[in-house]
Amino acid sequence: MADGSKTVVYAALAGNLLIAVTKGIAAAITGSSGMLSEAVHSLVDTGNEVLLLYGMKRSAQKPDEEHPLGHGRELYFWSFVVAVLIFGVGAGVSFYEGVVHLAEPEPIKRPEISYIVLGLSFLFEGGSWFVAYREFRRIQGSQTLVATIRDSKDPPKFMVLLEDSAALIGIAIALAGTWASVHFNDPRFDGYASIGIGVVLAAVSIILLRESKALLIGERADPAVRDAVARAASCTPGIERVNGVLTVQLAPNQVFVALSLKFEAGMDIEVVERIVTDVEARVRAERPEVIALFLKPQTREAYHASRGRLLDAPQFDPSAP
Repeated sequence: MADGSKTVVYAALAGNLLIAVTKGIAAAITGSSGMLSEAVHSLVDTGNEVLLLYGMKRSAQKPDEEHPLGHGRELYFWSFVVAVLIFGVGAGVSFYEGVVHLAEPEPIKRPEISYIVLGLSFLFEGGSWFVAYREFRRIQGSQTLVATIRDSKDPPKFMVLLEDSAALIGIAIALAGTWASVHFNDPRFDGYASIGIGVVLAAVSIILLRESKALLIGERADPAVRDAVARAASCTPGIERVNGVLTVQLAPNQVFVALSLKFEAGMDIEVVERIVTDVEARVRAERPEVIALFLKPQTREAYHASRGRLLDAPQFDPSAP
């Protein structure tokens, strides 16, 4: 997780920083509103990559007395902050620049500079997008794009891809706005382009906000983790039945698990302790991302009477492969 995600973020950081400076200089020379919106967009994206890297570093901290389950959700918090910045700063500034330019239209000076800068930006951004897409494909498999984003527990991998996709669309809009402003001798098209870029950024930020919020407040782990834990426990001698499994994703590679188990009758406490140790060893050998495992001895009836409806508790077949 860490190496792939960091590669994606570092590639996006380098590309966005270079593009932001180039677009900013071009905006100052040409007076293009669309170009200025694109410069702000790239500058915001640069700051976003820094925040994602900071979140990765913070989430890797070891558990301590105040955070016994670790700091994994730091990554989800900073991912949420990034989504807020895309909406508030990126989309907000683009809308503002577009409205101002429509109220006081100014012709674009030296449009050839805009064309050159936007063309180079498309190449740089395309390189970053390719790195992000290649990493995203590793986790996508046969799933659709939407399903992969919804199921992903590693925000940087899909956030950078969506950011870069929005940037490529924004560049195309800025290019169209510049061409229309010059071709029709109507600078208002440049303002429309800026507003269009704001719409794209707002749409992407809403998607990112939704996904980051779900992870931040506590999303269940992949069902494959739940099933593997249930199989490992049900195959342990002394366990009569796995009543249910509760999983919570703490970070891309950190999962909390609670198990409700029915032990065989007539066991003394020493035997139960040995079985619990065996279950823990089997689970961690099968799924090393499980960093916290809690077991509760319980009958099936007691389990369903207490919290059964709240837990992801399907029926498990111990003989299933």
